[in-house]
Amino acid sequence: MISPACLCQLSAAGRSRRQAVFAIGTVAASSILPASVIAERAGAAELPAGVASAATAPERDLIDLHFHFLPPRYMAEEHKRLDFGHDKPLSEILSWRPQMAIEVMDRYGIATAMASVSTPGVWFGDIAAGRRLAREWNDYAAEQARAFPGRFGLFATVPLPDAEGSLREIEHALDTLQADGIGLLTSYDGRYLGDAGFRPVFDELNRRAAVVFVHPTVAACCGATLPKVIPQTIEYPFDTTRTITSLLVNGTLSRYPAIRWVFSHGGGATPVLAARMEELLGRRKDLAEAIPNGVLHELRRLHYDTASATSAPAMAALLKLVPASQVMFGSDYPFVNTAHLMAEFADLQLSSADRAAIARGNARRLLARRAG
Repeated sequence: MISPACLCQLSAAGRSRRQAVFAIGTVAASSILPASVIAERAGAAELPAGVASAATAPERDLIDLHFHFLPPRYMAEEHKRLDFGHDKPLSEILSWRPQMAIEVMDRYGIATAMASVSTPGVWFGDIAAGRRLAREWNDYAAEQARAFPGRFGLFATVPLPDAEGSLREIEHALDTLQADGIGLLTSYDGRYLGDAGFRPVFDELNRRAAVVFVHPTVAACCGATLPKVIPQTIEYPFDTTRTITSLLVNGTLSRYPAIRWVFSHGGGATPVLAARMEELLGRRKDLAEAIPNGVLHELRRLHYDTASATSAPAMAALLKLVPASQVMFGSDYPFVNTAHLMAEFADLQLSSADRAAIARGNARRLLARRAG
C-alpha cells in the first residue's frame, strides 16, 4: 500500500473479552482529547481544528508504525454486542473518524501512519463473525488509505486462531488490498504465537517475506491478577514478552527467517530479561534445535516500536539489546497522550543519525516493496 516512491518522498480471558474491551475503552476515552486540550498540554498555541500553520506545525518527517484505526461500524457493532452497560466511557471512541487522525498527524509531524487494529481484535470465538469482521476492518482501512493518499498504510488484521480464515484474509489483504503487512495479537484464547496450530499461517507469511506487526492483548491467564491494576499497566508488556519467548522456544523465529517482525512497546519486558533468557533458555540442550543460533541472535534481528517506550530508561534498555536500526517510531494513537509521547521522544539523547533512522529511515527500509 505504501510504495517505495511514496516512502522516498517523505521528508527525511482471566478476564473476559468483554471486560478487556471495557478497560481499553475507559483508558482510551480519557486519552482521546480535543485538539485544544492536546495543544495546551503540548505547550503550543491552539490551532483551528484540522489546521496546522506553517509557523507552528512540525515538518512531516515521522512514519508511525503503531497507529490504531477504530472503524465506526466495527466499534458500534462491538459496543452493542458486548453490552458495556453505559455509554459515557466510550463516547469519544465511538465518534472516531479518519479526519481526527489526520489532525493529530499534522499537529505532530506524522507523515504516514500504519493503521492496525488494537486488542481485542476481531476474534470472539465465532469463525464466521471473525472472518466477516476482519474483512470489514481491512476493507475500511484500505478505503481510507485510498482516500488520503500517502497518509495511511495498512497492517491488516486476520481472524486467528482460525488458521484457514486467516490464510484467506492474508491473500485478500496482501494481494487485493496491497496491505503493507499483517497485524497479529500476542495471544488468542490463551495460545501464544509459537503454538503449533499457527504454523500454516506463518508458513505463508514466511513465503511472502511479510512484515508482521504484533500488538499485545490481555492474556487468558492474567487479566485480573492484581486488583485495581488495569491490564494495560503491566500485563500488555508481559504478554509481548511471553509471545516472544513462545516464538523462541517453539522454534518459530528460527524456522521462519524471512518474516520481518515488529513488536510493540519496545518488546515489553524483553530487553530487561534478554540476558536471563539467554542464560536459562539458550544453554538448554533440549532447545538447541529450536534456538540454534542462540537467544540473543533471534532477539536482535527483531524490530521494536517506541510506543510507551520513549522514556529514557526504557529506551536505554532497548538500545542495549538492539542497534537503532531495529527501532521504529510508534505513537499508539489514540490510546496515549500524544503530546507527552512526542515530548519524551524529543528529549531522548540520540545522535541525529539514530533519531532520523528511528523516526523514518528504518520504516522506509522495512516497508519498501520487494521487486516483483
